[in-house]
Parts: sequence; structure tokens; C-alpha cells
Amino acid sequence: MDGDVAVGVKRGSDELSMYSSSPNSMTANGSDSKKQRLDESPPSRVLHIRKLPNEVTETEVIALGLPFGKVTNILMLKGKNQAFLELGTEEAAITMVNYYTAVTPQVRNTPVFIQYSNHKELKTDSALNQRAQAVLQAVSAVQDGSSPSSDQGVLELAPPPSPVLRIIIDNMFYPVTLDVLQQIFSKFGTVMKIITFTKNNQFQALLQFSDPVNAQQAKLSLDGQNIYNSCCTLRIDFSKLVNLNVKYNNDKSRDYTRPDLPTGDGESTNKDHSLLGTPSGALASYSSGGGYSSSLSLSQGGGAISPLSAAAAAAAAAAGRVALSGSGVSGVLLASNLNEEMVTPQSLFTLFGVYGDVQRVKILYNKKDSALIQLSDGNQAQLAMSHLNGQKVFGKVMRVTLSKHQTVALPREGLDDQLLTKDFSGSPLHRFKKPGSKNFQNIFPPSATLHLSNIRDGVGEEDLRRLFSNTGGTVKAFKFFQDRKMALIQMSSVEEAIQALIDLHNYDMGGNHHLKVSFSKSTI
Repeated sequence: MDGDVAVGVKRGSDELSMYSSSPNSMTANGSDSKKQRLDESPPSRVLHIRKLPNEVTETEVIALGLPFGKVTNILMLKGKNQAFLELGTEEAAITMVNYYTAVTPQVRNTPVFIQYSNHKELKTDSALNQRAQAVLQAVSAVQDGSSPSSDQGVLELAPPPSPVLRIIIDNMFYPVTLDVLQQIFSKFGTVMKIITFTKNNQFQALLQFSDPVNAQQAKLSLDGQNIYNSCCTLRIDFSKLVNLNVKYNNDKSRDYTRPDLPTGDGESTNKDHSLLGTPSGALASYSSGGGYSSSLSLSQGGGAISPLSAAAAAAAAAAGRVALSGSGVSGVLLASNLNEEMVTPQSLFTLFGVYGDVQRVKILYNKKDSALIQLSDGNQAQLAMSHLNGQKVFGKVMRVTLSKHQTVALPREGLDDQLLTKDFSGSPLHRFKKPGSKNFQNIFPPSATLHLSNIRDGVGEEDLRRLFSNTGGTVKAFKFFQDRKMALIQMSSVEEAIQALIDLHNYDMGGNHHLKVSFSKSTI
């Protein structure tokens, strides 16, 4: 039985320890991946997955491997929060490990660790592994196009009714273009046609595969996933249509089987999508190193098809700027219930600048607890509104809504004696103006934990604790990253963290080092 591993009923925990990661196995995105060289581990079509969340299902584990090829076997070790996944070919397993080395795999928003197993084949005892085998059989049936014969109540997959999927995008804070959908869904088969439209103020699409089985596989893997971090959630159903009739090839509709179709009058058709329409190819010009598709990670279980690589995130944001220029969608927000004794244009620039590039801020002359904040585009404005509305700033709960104004007007020279309006359009502190910036990947809701970067050499933990305590809050925890140029610092509340970010982002630490502060998704 060379190269095989038999998993029998009597296998005890000691025997299972043979599966734990060995010194010469390669981890995809594990904490030890940097210690191990890629060429030390022999590739295998059996992959060992560790640190799975307690409630994980077989379907979620199988879905990790689906985009890379046929999944031929699975073994769940739920007591150990581990699983083994066998792919149809070694090439598929290599592709999967290489992919997840670049993009952290996630199941239910939890990072998991994937590495090659020491064994070349997975043999499982069907009596011990009955449920997993039933799920695998059902998923395999979807991949093969046959009808599954799984036990009732385990997983029932009816034959796919249509090759056409109806896709709704929830929480759409970044534009989702026809090209982005084609990149994501083409992992599961040949995409023939796409039509995008807006209905009930929601961006929707109809997407037709060449085969209903591909449609079912895409729905199984992608329904409920996020395209970008914490937003743009896919809701997928089968359409009642079995064929799409596409008249024009443009940024609203595409028939990939008919490249000869006219573009039509792009301005007059579907005007209500102007928010989303991106000229074909706009994304490609911004992406780098293998294009857009390699940047999309397929994390599972309500997680995200994110985080995007810096290049792809920059492309998404750039697409947003292209799409929104002149589209009439306001990038201006109205912030109200502000603490008028404390608030300044600079403080609002710093706080709202976490979510977009603030161009202008105007505190209203006759209502100083309210301000207008103009960001680069409507997507940045929506992102800032979704994260900052209802947050406590300077002791008061701030309300943030979209303004009816298209721009913030600057006062005539000499008339703003109270310095209530400020133009930040030339500011060097904009976080998102540089394509490929890592800031695109690190947009998180306000949290008590802050991420610090650009820390000067010689600055220690006590220095930073003292600095952040001086903002009026209490430092609960602190942790340096290995290079000591970055750190996490935890305040006792989100309000204290917001105050500290406003006070200390871009703080001059001397030696041309300005501290960078942002919200973190981590806790210490």
C-alpha cells in the first residue's frame, strides 16, 4: 500500500498524528510558510487543511477545491478541526496550493492552513465517513452532470433547471462590472452571455453558461460570497429563462459567442446603470502580473472572494473613478450631530479619509454641528457613510447621509474668517490615489484596535503607549510586528480609537517618519 493512506474505523488519535504537518511539508498561507522553502515539499493531490472553524461543513471544505478541479475524496477530522481533501490530479492540487499561498484561504471568515499531505492517495472507510461521502457524491454529480444518488436528508441536488443564473449584488460599495463577473464565473465553465441591469435600486445580472451543470456548480460555490472585502455580496438563483437574447456588445451586455454584434447607443440604453458602467478593458489596464482573475480569492462560508490583491483592488477603485466621472452620483456626504466645540475640517478629513480621498470639508456657518464632506466619488462616499454613520465622535453619535449637493463650494477669498471650509484636493495624505496601494486591501469598520505603521527605529512600546494614552483613552493591549515598523494597539473602546486616529494619524515622529494609523480587523 505504498503511497496510500488507509483510514479505518479503529484508527486512534495517535495514528492520526501522522497527518500533522511535517518539517518538509509546504503550508499555503500558514504562519510557518515563510520558514519553509517551496521546493522542499513533494506535491501531492491529497491536501491537509488545518485550523478549520468548529461548525464547518463538508460542503464548505469541498468548495475550497472546486475552482481548481474535481474533488475525488474528503476526510473530516472535526475533533481536530482538520480535513483532508483529495483532488483528481496533482496539477490541480499544485494550482490550489500555489493560489492559496498568495491569497489567504478563509472558511467562515476564519483563515485556514492548506499544505500538501505526505500521502499520495486518500482511502477512507465509508462507514466512518458516511456523511462526507454523501456530500462528495452529490458535488461530484454536479461536476459530472449526472444525478446524485445521495441519501435523503443529507444533500439533495436537483438537476440544474437552466444554464442561466440571476445574480443580485448586495452591499455594493464598489462598482461590479460585466468584466468582473465574467472573470469570477468563468472559473466554473464557459460564460456565453451576460446582461446587467438595475432593478429596485439593486445591480443585477443574468449570466448564461454553455452548460446547466456549470451554472449549478457556480451557484453552489459562489452564492453568499463577497466579491470585495466585506461588501458586494453575491445572491445567486437560477433564472426562469433558458437563453439570453443579447443585442449589443458593450459595458451593459455581452454575447461572447457573437463578437460581431454592434455596440449600440451606450449612452441611451440602460441609463440607470451609469453608476456601474465601466468601459470594457478599463480593469485590465490597471491590473498587473497575470491580470484580474488571479487576484480573486475564493474564501468560503460567508467570507469573501476577497481580499483582492493590491493590483486588483486598485483596478476596482480605478474602475469606480472611471465609471463615476460625470455620472451625476454625488460624492458629498452630510455629517450631523457633531460636537461643534471640538470638530474641525482637519479632524473630519482624517476620519473620513480612512474610507476615501476627501477633497473638501465645509462646516456649516449657521449650523456648526453639521458639515459637508466631499470625497473623490460616490463609491467612496457610500463606503464612508456605511462605516461611520452611528459612530461616537467627540462624545456624540454622528449621523452621516448622502448630500443633495454635487460639490462643496469654496468661499470667496477673505470671506471665511472662521476657517470653516478647507480644500484638501492637493493633500499628500490621500490614502487611495496611488494605484496598487495596500490601503485598498485594508479598509475595515471602526474598531477598538488600531494598526500602526511607519514607526521610526528606536521607538519602543512604552513610547507608543504613552503617546496614545495622551489622546485621553486607555491602552488595553499592544503588540509589535516582527520588523517593529508596524504594531497593533488596542484602546478600551471604539470611540477612544476614533479619537486616537484623528489625533495621531500622520503624527511626526521625527526623522521624516510620520505615523500611519488605520482601523484593524484583528484583536490582540
